[in-house]
Amino acid sequence: MKLSDDLWAILQPHFRTPPHGPGRPWRPSRDVLEGVLWMLKSGGRWKDMPRHYPPYQTCHRRYQQWCRDGTMEAGLHALAGELRRRGELDLAECYADATFAAAKKGATKSVVRRKAKAPR
Repeated sequence: MKLSDDLWAILQPHFRTPPHGPGRPWRPSRDVLEGVLWMLKSGGRWKDMPRHYPPYQTCHRRYQQWCRDGTMEAGLHALAGELRRRGELDLAECYADATFAAAKKGATKSVVRRKAKAPR
């Protein structure tokens, strides 16, 4: 997951790397965000993050911080604003789908029984 320079130019104002203070220098926010995006896209475990990204602990900690302080939301709004400006996003037609099927305890057993009792 590599961010293009154009995409990073939109996101960079929201994902600034803090100035170096005491302790270890912070990993660049672009690198960390690429790791976070890999994680969100892959759905894998944090500790399975490929080695070319910063350490998974850094990515996870910074992701949590960005969620808490509104950085992730601000970045998403910036991307949506850019898409609207280009005419590639029209929120006049949108929907959210939250369809799911709840599985009750023992549901698979009852389905199997019904199939077994079906007339021939």
